[in-house]
Amino acid sequence: MRIPVCNPRTGEIDYAINAASAAEIDGAAARLRANQPAWRGLGAEGRAAVLLKWAEALQANMGPICSKLSIDTGRLAIANIELLGVVGILQRWAAQGPVMIAALDKTDVPSANPGILISNRHVPYPLLGVIAPWNFPLLLALIDAIPALLAGCAVLIKPSEVTPRFIPELRKAIAAVPELEKVLCVVEGDADTGRAIVASVDYVCFTGSVATGRKVAEAAAAAFIPANLELGGKDPMIVLASADPATAASIALRSSVVANGQACQSIERLYVHRSIANAFLAALVAQADAVELNYPDIARGHIGPFIFPPQGDKVQAQIDAAVAGGATVLTGGRIEVLGGGKYLRPTVLIDVTPQMAIIAEESFGPVIPVTVYDEIDEAIRLANDSIYGLSAAVIGDPVEAEKVAAQLEAGAVSINDGSLTSGVWDAENSSFKLSGMGPSRMGSAGLLRYFRTQAIIKQTGQAAAIAAYAEGAVAR
Repeated sequence: MRIPVCNPRTGEIDYAINAASAAEIDGAAARLRANQPAWRGLGAEGRAAVLLKWAEALQANMGPICSKLSIDTGRLAIANIELLGVVGILQRWAAQGPVMIAALDKTDVPSANPGILISNRHVPYPLLGVIAPWNFPLLLALIDAIPALLAGCAVLIKPSEVTPRFIPELRKAIAAVPELEKVLCVVEGDADTGRAIVASVDYVCFTGSVATGRKVAEAAAAAFIPANLELGGKDPMIVLASADPATAASIALRSSVVANGQACQSIERLYVHRSIANAFLAALVAQADAVELNYPDIARGHIGPFIFPPQGDKVQAQIDAAVAGGATVLTGGRIEVLGGGKYLRPTVLIDVTPQMAIIAEESFGPVIPVTVYDEIDEAIRLANDSIYGLSAAVIGDPVEAEKVAAQLEAGAVSINDGSLTSGVWDAENSSFKLSGMGPSRMGSAGLLRYFRTQAIIKQTGQAAAIAAYAEGAVAR
């Protein structure tokens, strides 16, 4: 099936992909499975060496890959950040992973049962499937795949059909490393392709919306395979009375609008103590007004267009509904169509209520709704009043901030910064509530989740005979 692709900067359909069929997915899965035992047989050190070769190939192809990524996403700097981030992930796992894997297996450990020795082997899942989103197309296609490859899995990836232009360039970098090409395949496709992947693999990782995540989880359950889900967020930030208003405003702005707010760990709700609210809002609005769109020159400015144009319409509807319900827009607030792309300048709102969609639902745009609070218990209650629990932030005195963080229902909390999980990938954390399911992709769990544990139980004494189980032989 031919799938048209929209250019986010022009609004025009200027690209298309051919979705892989279920039969093609089955064929790719069979090829990857056939090659996986030899890949596993390289050992962790051998696989790490191959991944380092791939890092070099990605760096050698950085220009073409980032060029296509920038068309996919309508932004330039973050395209480069994505690729450099992937190279860093490869280097980190290649350095740390073999040591972690070597420490896993235990040999001839005495059991609590006399005469029994226990050994453990950690066996990788043969084939991982990755279904990736459009907001960070390269990074989120590979952040789960890289540790899986190091663990000894083969990997089948489907990036989003919204941002597929980089796929041919990524394939070139994979083909430059023949050992890797045998166990890593990237396919084009849509939801039907994703369903075929879930039916063909042994483990699936999905990043995206809660609604689609539910469907992936249900399909994985039907296939009787584990699913790792990294879903949406409505991340809160609490600004304490002890915070410096201008500094807090700077942190809030960056962590709300970087990448145009199109990140699951973006700050989407602010709770500010009344004693500093006026100074904070004045600084926030002034700083927000200074943010520039990267139009018409993609090499200038701070934020780009909505990658997926319908998302802009959703955000505008949330803003309009909030204003109709009594909210006030202090800056921004209207989608601008520039050169065919949909842009929104950083939008600060006050007089919002918990019932408004702008507070209750994920926005995925550069929108900053601010609520003023009087007591910290009130701020904590409002921050926790959400179906999401991905991450959060607290700004102010470090001791007080950490006490508040311990009361927040979120998998990761940034102290005196925001959205740190976007770049701190060795901090293990779980997604709370509807923000996800399964082991952490960060920290050591990001690697260890791909192993199943096999026990080898050895009898060193006399094995029991059936007589030991005869009626009357067991004392009561």
